[in-house]
Amino acid sequence: MESAAPHRNTAANYDDAADVPRPGDGQAARPIAGADDPRVQGTSGDSAGAQAHRHRLAVTAVGDPMQSIYGWRGASAANLPRFTTDFPSAPGVPAPVLPLLTSWRNPPEALDLANLVSDPLRERAARGGGVTVDALRPRPDATAGLVALALAETVAEERDWVAGRIAAEWAEAREAENPPPTSAVLVRRNADAAPLAEALRERGLPVEIVGLGGLLHTPEVADIVATLRLIADPAAGSAAVRILTGARWRIGVSDIAALSRRARELSIRRPAGQTDAITDTATLDEALREVAPEPAEKAGLGDAIADPGDAEQYSAQGFARIVALGRELSALRERSGQPLAELVADVERTIGVGVETQARRTHAAAGREHLDAFAEVVAGYTADHRSSLTGLLDFLAAAEEVENGLEPGEVEVAHDRVQVLTVHAAKGLEWEVVAVPHVVDGTFPSGTGTATWMGALAELPTTLRGDRAQEDATDGVPVLDLTDLYDRADLERALDDHKKALAARRLDEERRLFYVALTRTERALFVSAHHWAETGSKPKGPSGFLLELKHETETPGSALSGGVDIDRWDDPPLPGTPNPFTDNPQTATWPRDPLGSRREFVEEGAALVKAALEVLREESKPEQIELDFGPGFGDAATDPESAEDDPADDDPDGEDPEGWAEDVDALIAEHRAAEQAVREVELPGQLAATALVDLRADPAKLAARLRRPLPYPPSPYTRRGTAFHAWLQRWFAGARLLGFETLPGAADVADTDADLMRLQEAFLASRGPTAMPWTWRSPSKPPSRAP
Repeated sequence: MESAAPHRNTAANYDDAADVPRPGDGQAARPIAGADDPRVQGTSGDSAGAQAHRHRLAVTAVGDPMQSIYGWRGASAANLPRFTTDFPSAPGVPAPVLPLLTSWRNPPEALDLANLVSDPLRERAARGGGVTVDALRPRPDATAGLVALALAETVAEERDWVAGRIAAEWAEAREAENPPPTSAVLVRRNADAAPLAEALRERGLPVEIVGLGGLLHTPEVADIVATLRLIADPAAGSAAVRILTGARWRIGVSDIAALSRRARELSIRRPAGQTDAITDTATLDEALREVAPEPAEKAGLGDAIADPGDAEQYSAQGFARIVALGRELSALRERSGQPLAELVADVERTIGVGVETQARRTHAAAGREHLDAFAEVVAGYTADHRSSLTGLLDFLAAAEEVENGLEPGEVEVAHDRVQVLTVHAAKGLEWEVVAVPHVVDGTFPSGTGTATWMGALAELPTTLRGDRAQEDATDGVPVLDLTDLYDRADLERALDDHKKALAARRLDEERRLFYVALTRTERALFVSAHHWAETGSKPKGPSGFLLELKHETETPGSALSGGVDIDRWDDPPLPGTPNPFTDNPQTATWPRDPLGSRREFVEEGAALVKAALEVLREESKPEQIELDFGPGFGDAATDPESAEDDPADDDPDGEDPEGWAEDVDALIAEHRAAEQAVREVELPGQLAATALVDLRADPAKLAARLRRPLPYPPSPYTRRGTAFHAWLQRWFAGARLLGFETLPGAADVADTDADLMRLQEAFLASRGPTAMPWTWRSPSKPPSRAP
């Protein structure tokens, strides 16, 4: 038995695709050994020996060197081979490695693709002495999946193919009366998300774009921030343009130009400067103010919205919208003195984004996740007593520049919509249907971000990096070797070799990322590319990653030859062929209609809702009920003959010209109606002790208080109970250096509440001081109490 080692450690390498069995799978998970496992400790099955090591610490490293999880999270796969020796089971005995190779998620065909992609990584690791893991294998009862490849002529046709395949999966589930499959489109870059989402919407599919930038870049949060900026600074032009051209107001270009002219009219302009040569400082100052006025002298679009001027300068509909927006912003400015958290909530309600996000949850996207995350950010900022609206906006501007717009609200896998997100954001998630489009040269693998530390100040020299290549970790970042250099040619050759090594490592990272994308699927996987993008004079074509998959699929006898379909594979364009997108440029209307082709149906539905609401209003009108207010009450008001004889009606200068009597009669009637009405109030799930007392003594009083909560009046009983509880807490508290009664000045405070003193004496005379408080009744050791 190795009992001399102070720690017992385990290194385990496994892919997150090779998850432990789900409940009901009927399969046992291969264990990851820990400190109290005899196999890790190097012990026999002796229970006494195992018990001796039970409380020793264990260190477990979990990771998959085939995935790209390391670099973009600041970690490195180079740490894994050193782990077994850095944390040995015993001196000179490396920690054991337990690979988990069974994938409980992926179909066999998807695993074959993933293993094919990772084979070059595995071979290079084996040659260089790096971390190697065997290929993944499917679970024993795995069923065949659906895998298809495609190469389209244009990117538009590729988007249509992807949308068509996912729509077919949804239609099949609908025909079988099953819920729609969880679906995702994994893109390499954010710029491709919006066009793919549009293609999916054209197929009638609900779509959500997940993680398109940070929290401040989400549409609902960006609208709130833009409104806050316009409230605080009418000269915030970018915020004003966002609001004006947004889905809510949709102000056209001509009206925005008229607003800009109006802003110049509202500016405090000085007379035109002289055309003669500038010969003194006063003339120079005048000329500078003419071309660059002070901020206080220059009006912005916010000022023009508040005072748009003559209506003839605008379109009729545009002017009406501008005036309505001006009133809304003016009301918000009047309420801008409230606490920041309440102001943000006020803006959310006013512009309606809260309702919009709740409505879209039912068919297309996330609900209030991002709004709630933003509210938490605002609440955290307002914890500082110096917080202000301008300070909050400065904080958000800094966060957008430094922190990529803050961390967005977490969105889980959705079961009722197609999610479009980057491959990086998909790490650790899984869907039934997954599409990986745009596997083309320059996109996947990416052609951007190729700057090295030799030309980018933000890059750390590889010699200083902790994940650099070393003798015991060849998987690290290549290091520039400057030894044995004798002339400039040797130096240039070394620099070229180093750049090639860095480029090869970047390609390996892209391969790891592609491996992640292929292992996100549970059943169906679609991988595609295109020749022509929307820009550029040369075709892109499929990248080497997709060509590897196609070549293996077409190889007779390979594992992929019968399990992968090639839906389409368009021939490359002939040399000199122009880009069809540049020859036929597309046109669009701006600002775009947020409803698009759905406007007619949405407006028809809105009209039906308004009609139904009007019917409900008519049906919910209160009926006239005659109440008995006692003999003689309101005779003048209820008797038509007496009303006609009332001189107050005929003579406006009578005894009650201001109508005081009618007001008094209405108040008395309301009071008596309240007395006769019967109201039922539902009791809450929890009641305080005082509420239970009120329930027994006066249920009607308690019901009124629950219906309309009001502060309790000062009560000596409440004050005495609070004082007694505080005294009990001090009694059961831990040992203290000085008691309250021994502190200087304690004799000056006289406690004259005799009833409180009797309560304390009764407690000390009972079993209370020796009893264990309820909060101490746990397996942990209770705190000590002063004698």
